[in-house]
Amino acid sequence: MSRWDGKTRGSLAGYKIFLFFINSLGIDFAYRLLRIVTGYYFLMAAKPRNALLDFYQNGLQIPSIKAKLLARKNFYVFGQTLVDRAAFLLGKNEKFVHTFENEQYLLDIRDAGKGGILLSAHLGNWETAGNLLKGRVASAINIVMLDAEVESIKQYMDLSTGGSHFKVIAIKDDLSHIISIRNALLGNEFIAIHCDRYLDGAKYIELDFLGKKAKFPYGPFVIASKFEAPVTFVFAAKNGKYSYHLSATLPITEKLKPEVIAKLYVAELEKKVRQYPEQWFNYFNFFN
Repeated sequence: MSRWDGKTRGSLAGYKIFLFFINSLGIDFAYRLLRIVTGYYFLMAAKPRNALLDFYQNGLQIPSIKAKLLARKNFYVFGQTLVDRAAFLLGKNEKFVHTFENEQYLLDIRDAGKGGILLSAHLGNWETAGNLLKGRVASAINIVMLDAEVESIKQYMDLSTGGSHFKVIAIKDDLSHIISIRNALLGNEFIAIHCDRYLDGAKYIELDFLGKKAKFPYGPFVIASKFEAPVTFVFAAKNGKYSYHLSATLPITEKLKPEVIAKLYVAELEKKVRQYPEQWFNYFNFFN
């Protein structure tokens, strides 16, 4: 897999099984089942496994044996984040706790009344973070994404759990999502965008990342630059069996060029990847 193709993988049967076990037998049982399921995927999914190993060895300079152990852990933790997501949506989140580093930054953004743009990555569990943030620091969280989930899985999750506690703004070819973003900001809502995946044919910016050249989508940084709303980099990493660590950076309030925001973002992303390497959930060849 040389690039991300915009699709979220998984089977309807798999979602049904895990929702059943979480509902009937609890989160702990689902975690134990994950040992088997993710072990199988680690052995059989050669392309994402090899892409992950390349990232660890050539990006983070981790020795081969340690990189393999870390990749195996990565598959398991990723499975845990999916279970956690379902548990939150099913209302079975009483076991979970979280800390929020610099939560005041988001409160300050809210109080400024211009909305806020939260730039993040496929590191940790942003969807669970969105559920935690809803009603706590903003009236609404809007996640901008390609609406590429298999429709049957999406419908089943909505039917079974009532859907996510945040809004989704789907990226459209006609750029109508820009209007949706503008309207949300005017309503003092938060806009969350992942900035670490781009599709072939889309405009990108090439930056130094972990000592190598890597391509990042240009669009999110243009949005962050053009709208008159504070910009911060927000991440949510799993730091315990039932705990998450959320963090936010000092908001950017002055008007900066997209390239400048992109460099600041990549610098922060490097810190998070080094801190939580097992939670890097990009399973394609990230470097050129």
